[in-house]
Amino acid sequence: MQGQAQRSTHDRIRLITHKGKNVIFIDYSGCSSAVAEQILREVPDIVAAYPLRSALLLAEFTGASFSSEALSVMKEAAVFDKPYIKKAAWVGADCFPPEFVETLKTYSAREFPTFDTREQALDWLVRD
Repeated sequence: MQGQAQRSTHDRIRLITHKGKNVIFIDYSGCSSAVAEQILREVPDIVAAYPLRSALLLAEFTGASFSSEALSVMKEAAVFDKPYIKKAAWVGADCFPPEFVETLKTYSAREFPTFDTREQALDWLVRD
């Protein structure tokens, strides 16, 4: 567990460049609910370092697990980051029940477009 928790800080949230644009990549893939929750708690501080409406964010959820507490933290983070996010995209979001996604959209007043691959999501994110 300790190794997974440390990995979340160093490897799971990172800046990637796609077609010359920086994208915050958050990799929840294969995470346990506890690690996913820890990552979710770190994201607002990272996103808040960006100017308003400037951050591009890609979240990969393939094979992740989320407890009800982690989902609650996700709702809070989505509301907090909204002013900083220009565009956000999801990959592997089939781990979420459809009713949670709808609740998240309503609660945060944000859209969360989902894509089949990272490449598709990245291409969409960097398109003006």
